[in-house]
Amino acid sequence: MAKAGIPAAVFCTDAFSGIAEATAEMEGIPDFRYVAVPHPVAELSEAELMDLSSRFIDEVIEILCGDMAG
Repeated sequence: MAKAGIPAAVFCTDAFSGIAEATAEMEGIPDFRYVAVPHPVAELSEAELMDLSSRFIDEVIEILCGDMAG
């Protein structure tokens, strides 16, 4: 989507940041931005996931809207 100019907010846990960066580099988009959240998330409840996601909403908006975010 990034190559097509379509904004997307990708999430990955911080344990996989290296893989995300290497993949972006291999795909030719080394400046690709993503949201790295604390690892692990698999065992979090829905309420805990909602709390976690709310802590990153500003970063998501910046990724999706860029300069339009203000």
